[in-house]
Amino acid sequence: MRKKLIEVALPLEAINAESAREKSIRHGHPSTLHLWWARRPLAACRAVLWASLVDDPSSWLDKFPTEEDQKRERQRLFDILGRITIETDKKGNQKQVVRGLVSWDDIKEPAIIDEAQKEIARCLAWDRGEEPPTKPEAVRDYIAKYAPPVYDPFAGGGSIPLEAQRLGLEAHASDLNPVAVLINKALIEIPPKFKDLSPINPENRQKKGMNVWKGAQGLAADVRFYGQWMRDEAFKRIGHLYPKVELPKEYGGGKATVIAWLWARTVKCPNPACGCQMPLVRSFQLSTKKGKEAWVEPQIDREQTPPAIRFEVKTGKGEVPEGTVSRKGAGCIACETPVPFDHIRSEGKAGRMSQQLMAIVAEGQSGRVYLAPTEEHEKIANSAQPEWKPDTDLPEQALGFRVQLYGMVKHANLFTDRQLVALTTFSDLVSEAREKATQDAISAGLSDDDVPLNDGGTGARAYGDAIATYLAFGVSKSSDYWSNICTWRSDSKNLGVGHVFSRQAIPMVWDFAEGNIFSDSSGNWLKNLEWVIGVLEKVPSSILAEVSQCDARSIETQKSKLVSVDPPYYDNIGYADLADFFYVWLRRTIGKFYLNICSTLLVPKSQELVATPYRFGGSKQKAQIFFEEGLGKAFNRMHEISPADYPLTIYYAFKQSETEKKGKSDESVASTGWETMLEGLMKADFSIGGTWPMRSELSNRMVASGTNALASSIVLVCRPRPTDAPKTTRRQFLTELKRQLPKALKTLQQGNIAPVDLAQASIGPGMAVFSQYAAVLENDGSPMRVRTALQLINQILDEYLTEQEGAFDSDTRWALTWFEQYQFNSGQYGDAETLSKAKNTSVSGMVDAGILEAKGGKVRLLKREELKSDWNPNSDSRMPDWEVTQYLIHELDQKGEMGAAEMLAKLGERGEIARDLAYRLYSLCDRKGWAAEGIAYNSLVISWPEITRLASEFQSQPIQGDLGF
Repeated sequence: MRKKLIEVALPLEAINAESAREKSIRHGHPSTLHLWWARRPLAACRAVLWASLVDDPSSWLDKFPTEEDQKRERQRLFDILGRITIETDKKGNQKQVVRGLVSWDDIKEPAIIDEAQKEIARCLAWDRGEEPPTKPEAVRDYIAKYAPPVYDPFAGGGSIPLEAQRLGLEAHASDLNPVAVLINKALIEIPPKFKDLSPINPENRQKKGMNVWKGAQGLAADVRFYGQWMRDEAFKRIGHLYPKVELPKEYGGGKATVIAWLWARTVKCPNPACGCQMPLVRSFQLSTKKGKEAWVEPQIDREQTPPAIRFEVKTGKGEVPEGTVSRKGAGCIACETPVPFDHIRSEGKAGRMSQQLMAIVAEGQSGRVYLAPTEEHEKIANSAQPEWKPDTDLPEQALGFRVQLYGMVKHANLFTDRQLVALTTFSDLVSEAREKATQDAISAGLSDDDVPLNDGGTGARAYGDAIATYLAFGVSKSSDYWSNICTWRSDSKNLGVGHVFSRQAIPMVWDFAEGNIFSDSSGNWLKNLEWVIGVLEKVPSSILAEVSQCDARSIETQKSKLVSVDPPYYDNIGYADLADFFYVWLRRTIGKFYLNICSTLLVPKSQELVATPYRFGGSKQKAQIFFEEGLGKAFNRMHEISPADYPLTIYYAFKQSETEKKGKSDESVASTGWETMLEGLMKADFSIGGTWPMRSELSNRMVASGTNALASSIVLVCRPRPTDAPKTTRRQFLTELKRQLPKALKTLQQGNIAPVDLAQASIGPGMAVFSQYAAVLENDGSPMRVRTALQLINQILDEYLTEQEGAFDSDTRWALTWFEQYQFNSGQYGDAETLSKAKNTSVSGMVDAGILEAKGGKVRLLKREELKSDWNPNSDSRMPDWEVTQYLIHELDQKGEMGAAEMLAKLGERGEIARDLAYRLYSLCDRKGWAAEGIAYNSLVISWPEITRLASEFQSQPIQGDLGF
């Protein structure tokens, strides 16, 4: 069995750099077709698939007999897959750039894909004893004929099958969730059916110029044409609900288009002496942009009974009132009575929560204008009468849902009446646009066979269905912006209407923004649709693909497939509950074209593989059993269809966070999520042969806060375990684990894995030792549980990091022990003195070194902001590793990578140990729950490659002057 590249080595730094950058790429990126939660980056998926198909040079000893030959060939493959280069931009600035197959910029060049496909074909041909094809067309045909199809049974947002298709592989995707199925159809199944087709709309057909339409460009042009037609028709029907606003003279007068109406929810004040409709407002700030500051100023009319609240808008410099809602509750601005959430919830559930217009944002002659509300605009908004609304129930309980507590129990409650009118109008217009497109397609010469797209049609009727599908995605995307859960973003970088799913939840929003769907600003119809069109213009559409709706536990296929999968993460995300938000609109808009996919009123819940106790009467045990059994069946089915010649790859991003006590002080860390997933793999007779930490998330994403999410996905590379695999004892397993795991941990650190991901990444090499055996037997002869193996792996990880302390100086070893107990707080001088003797140092010496304060019988470590501002390592006679690390972090925080690099250049070799210390400090912070402090050490490690690169540039130049903060 030939080893694949992914089982031996990968250019992780390049893959991870591009994966992280990809999260900030917007226009044309497939993720912008339609929102899906926790997508894997395309760069990582592309790298994993390609490296699963290309042989490692060690598999061909006749061609690469020596280790040097293999190393040279491996580097050549790395250069094709991903390499980091230093390039100079137009301004003369140098920066790191990723080149190769993983680069989003490079894959737009056909030559890059051709080169990557040539390597796949070469390995296929060598294995068959044939000469590899060389011409691109012949290479593509060879891959289509001999390469294994790729299958993702938990396809979700479609990253894996899309990248398989980009590589020229037959792609298969399935999911239980109908929203995911429709996303995958739109990405990989529909575009190839109409590949290279010219537009059928009258406008493009009459134009002269572009006669060659590649891929799905013609289809995209048609979606744009009929989307514009829908916008024009909608304005005729409901444009009166979106009036312009009169500008005051100071803004030039005349009428202006509204960008958004800002509303505050209200409930009656519980104080009998007041009883006003008290506004519930998170923030009165409208704009923090320098020179454009604006805010809302509430005014109380006490002449009325009860008092009336009205709003004025202030601009310029001034004091912004505090919001009326906090985490503790609300406050009435009229009588200052504290109001508990219980009252607000009871008012909401009784249907007595209302809303009041707070401000209007309009398009002025020189930017945004903030205006006080008008009675006319509030009256027009309240006059909207939707003819249909999604009357389906929100889940009684769901991960990340809070709105039900306030009486919002239907999907319809998530929208204002005006928003419901808009969404139903555009939804109806999709059907009308479909009919127009079908007739235009017949006129353009497409077959009038009347076979629908969902039944395999490729004629005029099917083409109309295809256009309707993408228009429906425009409606579905719009629902994310046309909701009363949308916020107004007042910060200068993201000024405008925010969308509902800034995180994987539907939270309660007190003051919300209602965007103007006919404006030119964020969330308008044409802009939402343009995201869809931008993706459609660039999807591969190179080879036919198949998408189906099915349960991964009962995959129906006779053909073997290379499986690459991103399975559910135990109890992290309830996709089905979240997807209902979009499904109710997709079903209404195109459900009649996809009867088999949209056959249920809401997304199927009972079969969804997620361990949520509320679906099992609150029983965690039942939820765990359901998840474990379901995932086990799915892995068994994957084992049956996986070809013997290729590894199965699994993405997993779930943090171990469960601590078990063993005695008074002994703790062990494991995770039910990891245990369940690994248990399923073991029972399905897979063994783990490789593990790769793939950076897959931006560190600032909202879901990362307070959840079990990671910055990296751990990619497990699995093969079927041999039927004659031996059994071993606990003692032998531990011996082998202690021999192999530290080597792997050192390699991970050298690869600059983030400290936040080290514990998860260590599972791979640890479980590789465990999973090679048919069973690891405990002393009583029973097989060792996966949970026990995970705890042993984590213990050895902790021992490994503790042993690294021996490389630190005495002052630093003292500081580590003191930090673990007190962090930067004070402790008794006597305790510090006793510890210093044990560590062969002195309190006075550490005070002189500048890392410690000792006064009044108390001792504490100095915080980074308290360190000397004029410190120069070249003149410091006592410089502990602790001090070096804290100064580097301070420079990184204050001056960025350039500032830290300048300091590292001065430190020379003394700075190298700072990264190792950062790993240890992060581990301590993680164990103690000091998240904010832990981020500092994690950031230093993540930034280390760029800091060292910049430092080498500084070292090659003469350094002048002292280093100061």
